Amino acid sequence: MDSKKIIAKFNLQKNNQMNSLLKSVKYRIGLLKKLYKNIKLMKKEIFEALKEDLNKSEIESYMCEVGLVLNEISFMLKHIKKYSAPQSVPTPLAQFRSKSYKLPCPYGTVLIISPWNYPFMLSIEPLVDALAAGNSAIIKPSEYSPKVSKVIEKLISETFNPSEVSVVQGAVEECSLLLEQDFDYIFYTGSTRVGEIVMKKAAEHFTPVTLEMGGKSPCVVDETANISLAAKRIVFGKFLNAGQTCVAPDYILCHSKIKNKLISELSRQIVLQYSVDPIQNPNYPRMVNEKQFNAMVSFITNQNLVFGGRYDTKTLKIEPTILRSNFNSAEMKSEIFGPILPVITYETTEEAIEKINLLTKPLAFYIFSSSKKNQEKFLNSCDFGGGCVNDTVIHIASSHLGFGGLKHSGIGAYHGKIGFDTFSHYKSIVNKKTWIDLPMRYQPYSKLKYRLIKMFLK
Repeated sequence: MDSKKIIAKFNLQKNNQMNSLLKSVKYRIGLLKKLYKNIKLMKKEIFEALKEDLNKSEIESYMCEVGLVLNEISFMLKHIKKYSAPQSVPTPLAQFRSKSYKLPCPYGTVLIISPWNYPFMLSIEPLVDALAAGNSAIIKPSEYSPKVSKVIEKLISETFNPSEVSVVQGAVEECSLLLEQDFDYIFYTGSTRVGEIVMKKAAEHFTPVTLEMGGKSPCVVDETANISLAAKRIVFGKFLNAGQTCVAPDYILCHSKIKNKLISELSRQIVLQYSVDPIQNPNYPRMVNEKQFNAMVSFITNQNLVFGGRYDTKTLKIEPTILRSNFNSAEMKSEIFGPILPVITYETTEEAIEKINLLTKPLAFYIFSSSKKNQEKFLNSCDFGGGCVNDTVIHIASSHLGFGGLKHSGIGAYHGKIGFDTFSHYKSIVNKKTWIDLPMRYQPYSKLKYRLIKMFLK
């Protein structure tokens, strides 16, 4: 896109910011309802675009993208009036008599940079939270999912005035130009490497950021786990979207006693869920591009292959694959982001925790165990963004739970009330009455005033 057009879109929203700040909750509700309606009207186009970009089935596209967005809009419509109201807080006796409250206000103009793996959901769901809080927004969708990016642009143009929401298409050059602008908030989802660049550019303008990234999310299976159910749920979470999910189990860390049984059950579940030949399964997604495909194929060797390993260079599909692994293997050096599942064994809980904590803090953590003691030990000893006990990935589907990482896996969170808070600045207000004015704070000071101050402030 032409640089002048990009800057014009930004300036239009910045110049309209004062009016936007004055828009009522009723107006925001109208925008969200219109967005909900238009998404439903354009469902077929969204599904077709997701099919073309990633070969996602209609069911998976609704479950993991469109449905989650509609659910977030419904949640916000139900709660937006309460969230937008001033929030009363206690007033200290020393400030008698006055009223104290927090006033939620939008930041202003927000930049949303979204990735290719869940291109619709990760563009529109942050937008829902930003709009609910009263912000305008510019969305920069990924160039690696071009069909979905075009549908997003169409949806936005038919739903909003450009002074409210607009889309900027393009790649690195366009994104870099956007990051040069003085946005009031930046919301980024993607790799840690690019997240570092975003944070550095935001710092030049003292712009607050939310960074949603990833990392090597561990999946622990201890000797007390229900192995058949664990395998079923791990296969679902790991190979959803062909493993191109930021909260997918990146690797399994299982007790040595149950390794063979677990691998057997994982292999059985892959066949049950994806068929004997997943590459021919029309509902099985593909790698987004050749670069991602080649990176995944490079991890597969005759020495480490346990199950699967077949791939098709024409369709960019790689079947769900299980590898025998260790913490020094190539696939353990960075986030996998594909249908490759390394299995590593451990002997003691302490050993497992130590190994997990040697890696950077992950976005997600999963523990399969029937032992409450083991569950609590892992949950309390390992740092991570969010996770599940005896399941995978489902924690991200709740508007009642914040979604986000920490350190290398992310900064900040969103979804539901936490999402509203993310895009809101809370002004702290004391409204003081005029019929009384305690004299002790004013000079000239005296011993009596000092005693009174100490009585109130202790």
